[in-house]
Amino acid sequence: MSKKLSFRGKIHDGVVERIKLSTLNGKTGYKITKFLVLGNDPADNSVEAVVKIYTKFQTTVTDTFDFTESDLIAAIYNPTSNNINYDGRNIIIFDNAIFNQDIFLTYTDASGATSDPYNYYIELETISLTDIQATQLTLRNIRTITSR
Repeated sequence: MSKKLSFRGKIHDGVVERIKLSTLNGKTGYKITKFLVLGNDPADNSVEAVVKIYTKFQTTVTDTFDFTESDLIAAIYNPTSNNINYDGRNIIIFDNAIFNQDIFLTYTDASGATSDPYNYYIELETISLTDIQATQLTLRNIRTITSR
């Protein structure tokens, strides 16, 4: 039986935040089931939030999307404005990828304004992995790191 884990917090503009998931034997896998963001004060700020989740640490935080990046597993574009009604428009995309290592969140404001920290909520489903699956995921993780 799988269980759900949830993580919530605030991420600052231009910062990479690590969510620690790795285990000693790597036999616990994870899959994103929910990914949400919410501005600090949505009624008072104009923000074009770009929040992404990667399986590898990112040296730069960008406001562009490139779905050919093999380590990008989730992305949100969340525009809010105190002048324009976006009707809660929130574009959320996440991969059905299974991973067994730490994940990394990035956030930036695509409008270029310095903004307040952004709230996030991530829900993960845990999956028991066989020895072979754990080894494959770990090797894929190592291969991606060395190919950069």
